[in-house]
Amino acid sequence: MKHIIIGTAGHIDHGKTALIKALTGRDTDTLEEEKKRGISINLGFTYFDLPSGKRAGIIDVPGHEKFIKNMLAGASGIDMVLLVIAADEGIMPQTREHLNILSLLDIKNGIVVVTKTDIVEKEWLDAVIEDIREYLKGTFLQDADIVPVSSVTGKGIDTLVKLIDRLSDKVAAKDEGGIFRLPIDRVFTISGFGTVITGTLISGKIDEGDKIEIFPVKVETRARSIQVHEQPVKTAYAGQRVAINIANIKVEDIRRGYVAASIKSMEPSTMIDCRLNYLKDAGKPLKNRERVRVYQGTEELFGRVILLEDEELKPGESSLVQIRLESPISALSGDKYIIRRYSPMFTIGGGTIINSNAKKHKRFDKEVIDELAKMEKGDLDEIIENETLKTSADFPDARYLAKSTGKGLNEVGSIIDKLIKGGRLVAFSIGDSYCYAHRKYIDEIANKFRVILEQFHEKYPLRPGMSKEELKSRALKSSVKQSIFDDLLVMLKDMKEIKISNKYISLYDFEIRLDSRQEDIKQKIMKLYGQAGINVSKTSEVIDNFGADKEAAGMVLGFLMDNGQLVKINEDMIISRDTYDSSISALKGFINKYGDINLAQYRDLLKTTRKYAVSLLEYFDDNKITKRIGDKRILI
Repeated sequence: MKHIIIGTAGHIDHGKTALIKALTGRDTDTLEEEKKRGISINLGFTYFDLPSGKRAGIIDVPGHEKFIKNMLAGASGIDMVLLVIAADEGIMPQTREHLNILSLLDIKNGIVVVTKTDIVEKEWLDAVIEDIREYLKGTFLQDADIVPVSSVTGKGIDTLVKLIDRLSDKVAAKDEGGIFRLPIDRVFTISGFGTVITGTLISGKIDEGDKIEIFPVKVETRARSIQVHEQPVKTAYAGQRVAINIANIKVEDIRRGYVAASIKSMEPSTMIDCRLNYLKDAGKPLKNRERVRVYQGTEELFGRVILLEDEELKPGESSLVQIRLESPISALSGDKYIIRRYSPMFTIGGGTIINSNAKKHKRFDKEVIDELAKMEKGDLDEIIENETLKTSADFPDARYLAKSTGKGLNEVGSIIDKLIKGGRLVAFSIGDSYCYAHRKYIDEIANKFRVILEQFHEKYPLRPGMSKEELKSRALKSSVKQSIFDDLLVMLKDMKEIKISNKYISLYDFEIRLDSRQEDIKQKIMKLYGQAGINVSKTSEVIDNFGADKEAAGMVLGFLMDNGQLVKINEDMIISRDTYDSSISALKGFINKYGDINLAQYRDLLKTTRKYAVSLLEYFDDNKITKRIGDKRILI
């Protein structure tokens, strides 16, 4: 079922509240102050059923200039507007400002309702309607129906209802499969229930019991119960006016302007990149860094407009801007916003958020301007691909890409799958989920690995390669998970960029080659260790024996340990592989025969000193070959 929200707009005392009462039979002025003063201060909400069976929510927004902030809160979620103009006064200042706001918010559908027709003559009414039609030329309402009504006598109300029903067919269906988002416009407490939030559900759906998060404070809560148009429901859908009783949050910890949304679906930011359409009647050019009031969803914030491609913005012009806010905004790319002059307060422009989590930009940076232009004009495939390319070093997941584009997980997931099949993106598993990198980033990483390993091989030509841990720390961010790095190594191995040997990584075509001098040193070292058996000299003494060739001897010694011809027991003790094998064979034979062995027994078995026997047994303990129990050791 399609759910639509109708909003009223128009000057103070032009009969918006009375019109809604005539349509629905309900009074949306709920505050005593409103009834006393005869004007709407806060938002009023009610509903009525259309002849087709659709249920339409209707928002009564205040028309007085001082309450324009509340009007903006109401306008943010509407599908269709009733622009209310009183027959006795015609177009007035708030009529103009409300129409500007509705245009900037990209409202597509509307009807012009001329009220109080019972107190004017027909000739006057005809003249007012003619003036209205002339004024609306060039606006989204230029072809809209103009309906004269009287909320007192009921004349024209039936015609208006039929036109609303017919126009509702043109309203685009809301994204019920997207991220759940509810900009909060009211917060109050009901005795026995606790905190209640209300708003227009602009995307997704909410089920009773669902966990939700309140932004920008990032507090998690739960939907204890849900109402739509004062009726309890198990599920509320995009396009409905919703009240949610939330758990474990005090009313003073939440306010209008906050957003209830799916868990981790948004990232509050103090910088947003935008398209700004500066109104023709803004009065004067907009200067760089001018302080403004920003309205988005149901929130009012303060910020400064950074003109990215213009020295100043003249009335009627459009430009790419960055708005740097004084407090965090909870928005998604594609959301609409309005700006008003800081003082005196009146609407001067608005537009679309292009990047809801922007980084600080320099003005007149062609690369930034070109990228924003692509983001603004590109299709979602291109936007997701570009966002993945920008953030590949962090290996973004689908939730992040949905958050940054303002789209639902299902839609983003389908596009990611398409980009993977097209060879544009690469997937990496992290537990039960996946993260992604752009193919260009994989090529960059392959080149980075190549440079790092080339430098390593040049410096250490006799080593089999760099350790995995060192390569990861030098090539990737510390936040990158080990499983991603392992998958990346396998991918580069399959690309024949690298070789993987135990814990070492080398270039694919790297081979260790000893020159004649190194080969001679190798033979001398192997002879020395072969003859020494267990009773070897300290490692430093062995290297010192080579005099001027000490550095080369150290490199060859490392090479022989890496390829397994020598075994390093500790810093002072290295033995040949044959000596190691015979030492461990003797150990196992003794324990298999007698059940265990102590230090003295092993010393005598090897015909060596206590020092060497201790070193070997500790090595076996560390490498899980033996286990020490008291002064004895057993095999593991």
